[in-house]
Amino acid sequence: MSPRRTDAGGRIDRLRTIRFTFDGAPYTGHAGDTLASALLANGVTLFGRSFKYHRPRGVLTAGIEEPNALVTVLRGEVREPNVAATMVEIYDGLTAVSQNRFPSLAWDVSAANQLGGRLLSAGFYYKTFMGPAIGPLKSTRFWMFCEHFIRRAAGLGRAGTTADTARYERMNAFCDVLVVGSGPAGLMAARAAADQGARVILSELEPRFGGSANWSGETIDGMPGADWAARAAGQLEGYDNVRLLPRTTVWGYYDGNTLAALERVADHKERPGKGEPRHRYWIIRAKSVVLATGSFERPLVFPGNDRPGVMLAHAAERYANEYGVLAGNRIALFTNNDSAYRSALALKKAGAAIVAIVDVRPELSGRMRELADEAEAKILFGHAVVATEGGKALSGVKVQRFDMVNGALAGEARSIQADCLLMSGGWSPTIHLASQAGAKAEWNAARQAFLPPKPTQQWLGAGAFTGSFSTAEAIAEGRAAGLSAAGGTGVPTALPVVEAAPGDPDPAPVFEIRANGKSFVDFQHDVTAEDVRLAHREGFVSVEHLKRYTTLGMATDQGKSSNIPGLAIMAEALGKPIPEVGTTRFRPPFSAVSIGSLAAERFGDLRPERLTPMHDWHVANGATMYSAGLWYRPMIYGHPGETIEQAYVREARATRESAGIVDVSTLGKIAVQGPDAAEFLDRVYTNMFSTLAVGKARYGLMLREDGLAFDDGTTWRLGEQDFLMTTTTANAGKVMQHLEYFLDVIWPELKVHVTSVTDEWAGAAIAGPRAREILAACLTGTAVDNATLPFMGIVHGKISGVPVMICRLSFSGEMAFEVYSGAGYGTHVWEALIEAGKPFGLVTYGLEALGTLRIEKGHVTGAEIDGRTTARDLHLDWMLSRKKPFIGSAMMDREGLIAPGRLELVGLISLDNQPLNGGAHIVEALDEANPHDSIGHITACCYSPTLGKYIALALVKDGKARRGTRAHISDPLRNRFGPVEIVSNHFFDPDGSRMHG
Repeated sequence: MSPRRTDAGGRIDRLRTIRFTFDGAPYTGHAGDTLASALLANGVTLFGRSFKYHRPRGVLTAGIEEPNALVTVLRGEVREPNVAATMVEIYDGLTAVSQNRFPSLAWDVSAANQLGGRLLSAGFYYKTFMGPAIGPLKSTRFWMFCEHFIRRAAGLGRAGTTADTARYERMNAFCDVLVVGSGPAGLMAARAAADQGARVILSELEPRFGGSANWSGETIDGMPGADWAARAAGQLEGYDNVRLLPRTTVWGYYDGNTLAALERVADHKERPGKGEPRHRYWIIRAKSVVLATGSFERPLVFPGNDRPGVMLAHAAERYANEYGVLAGNRIALFTNNDSAYRSALALKKAGAAIVAIVDVRPELSGRMRELADEAEAKILFGHAVVATEGGKALSGVKVQRFDMVNGALAGEARSIQADCLLMSGGWSPTIHLASQAGAKAEWNAARQAFLPPKPTQQWLGAGAFTGSFSTAEAIAEGRAAGLSAAGGTGVPTALPVVEAAPGDPDPAPVFEIRANGKSFVDFQHDVTAEDVRLAHREGFVSVEHLKRYTTLGMATDQGKSSNIPGLAIMAEALGKPIPEVGTTRFRPPFSAVSIGSLAAERFGDLRPERLTPMHDWHVANGATMYSAGLWYRPMIYGHPGETIEQAYVREARATRESAGIVDVSTLGKIAVQGPDAAEFLDRVYTNMFSTLAVGKARYGLMLREDGLAFDDGTTWRLGEQDFLMTTTTANAGKVMQHLEYFLDVIWPELKVHVTSVTDEWAGAAIAGPRAREILAACLTGTAVDNATLPFMGIVHGKISGVPVMICRLSFSGEMAFEVYSGAGYGTHVWEALIEAGKPFGLVTYGLEALGTLRIEKGHVTGAEIDGRTTARDLHLDWMLSRKKPFIGSAMMDREGLIAPGRLELVGLISLDNQPLNGGAHIVEALDEANPHDSIGHITACCYSPTLGKYIALALVKDGKARRGTRAHISDPLRNRFGPVEIVSNHFFDPDGSRMHG
């Protein structure tokens, strides 16, 4: 039998023995144990070292709020530091090591920091290392000297450098009611909502549903609370409209009732199952949320309250009732409220000796005296613990008479032998998610705690979350919240009957016992009560400043246990009540979230990968994929042995001679709808769109407010109030922001709605002399002749049974058609077009050939619309309407934008038959030794199969006037120099006869 394992009881499986190691030493536990409970059962009391002073620390809590017992879990060479031992489920082969110590946990040389005293008080790094006023290390030199040593000493766990081989997953979920927390309140809320027919998700951060029912020792409906909870969870599992998520922490509450959660799928397993992720990141969108997140017990602040063996009372009760582990054999309790008496009785029943209950209150209720008598405990009311004794383990406590009214100590201190001290300073509702959802928490003087704010989103609270600490209240509130969240009323029904120890949940307003010695408020960051008062003396009177100056609440536990005691000490120093001092706002995440889960399937790249609906087809058919912004697009469809140039020349030539098809799904697509849609487009574009007929499209140009070109594309009029705008791939997001800004801020009176529909449509463009024949061969429901489908016309039909929308427009200079279908049918339509095109010599072509075709035609893209060019620079001044104002019209005629000498769009032809390079400079006089006097630069270049030459588009000073002249390429970085001829940017079919057919 383990030194502190009880003979019976607990929810562990005593027939299954689990073997694990901690700091290299072998230990055993049972299935259902946490690392903390298993180590306690083996008599381990020393778990870690504190951040600053390297003081020995033991386990303080039994849950996610643990600040002391942080360990590093090793899986092969992969390290995961700063994991609370209270949240690690043991499994065969588990390897954990302690942190922040050298050379060992028992003998840590940095424990000498405890001798630093005031030198290491709050703000010591600001004061100590700014350097002397004189000498070789004056000013910041001293800090620079010390910085290396400080950084080596800082931190807790050590991050690993080995690549994480685990798999992560991301899920989206939608529900009517999300219930967070599965204690009695949460179980009742989930059941009530499910009975109303609502779709329910019940999340629980622990592996077992039931919350406090698993360890409270209470009786519910005539059975142990743990059995009642297991039965309730089992019943919910049988509902088709309920999803249960154990080991799932809801860590963020965002706008629109969107919540983020982390499911620990395989952390408790020696190895994940086949295809099983380690973590699953949930994005949950709920109509209503029920917050049944319970509460955290608070520690008391007194000298020596951090010694190993000092623990929260409810934690010890939970270790005994849920894990069958005693926190100590001779236990003393220190409290300011009634809940510690229930803990004392539970521990007595588990086999511990309760040597004393030290209560700061001068009087107790008769029922509490009865509980103390049942626990065979001596009551020291009107007393306080003023010190603890021992080294790396507790051996005793010192108590002294205490006046709760003025905080004064009296009489001689007396010692009590104990190997465990349990403290209970009241309870703080876990309001973190409600705080994240918006609004300020509200102070409740009776509970001496902040209660949740009034909801600003669709959530309700129940149980200890609302300050209702009895199980009977939790059950009633849970059912009411579940009914309300599901929109039901329900009929009056009998609620489960609870048999529980009585007690007043309101604590005495005592947070600190002022005596000699270090009294810790934030256990992990070593923030003492004196640090808080020092911050006040030095002028940090705001709670936000207090937090940052002392680092109170900034550790991995985020102040879950230290927040209220710290505020109380600050309020006393200020001479103000706690609500007037206020509290810091809780922010996500509620607890640590693995970066791997946030990246999920997209690991390996910090940016998301956008794939077109036909992506898999491209890869399967030999496409070389290319990253175009966030999108992945085919660069070429190369044949064996072909170079990139040979492949794109072949594709472009075939398109000019017969037909080619290209995936254009990446074009930005924005639905512009509403009574004022046409008027809005007139203001956005430089040309007129209100005169556009239904069933027609028009090419449009946008300017920025400063008069410079912003984006170009086509917009299709699908109905009187319904337009589909297309944008360049790169500018889709910017154009959407541009439109929304003007609708929200400048013209809010316009009745227009804009929606990004880029991902709703799959697009394929067919170009070439035989494009019309290919469409006619596979399209039903409409003709495609010139009368039915003229240039810039729109028709609707079906291809292989799939509805499609077709617009006749061209980016290549050939007769061309863009075919749009629903994204889910993109590959189906694409394959049908390719099959229809086989008799006509249809080829697939990628971005390189697409660029070649557009350069030959002289069309502009983002390379030319680079944020510095105007419509006139690009020879698009014919699109500048003089009949209406539009965005940028007031600024486009500024002197600098119409002055001579501006860079203008031209074409270049290489005269030495050598390739040209994008970005290369153009000069009038070549000087390879001293390149200078650039008159412009190349924006795009290619080999033209139509001309049989290397050509380029460029921006050249006074470019239009230079047509027909010669210049030189000067590209010293790539050692490319050579002659070029400056020509029109329209290399191919300048009159558009091929495009118009």
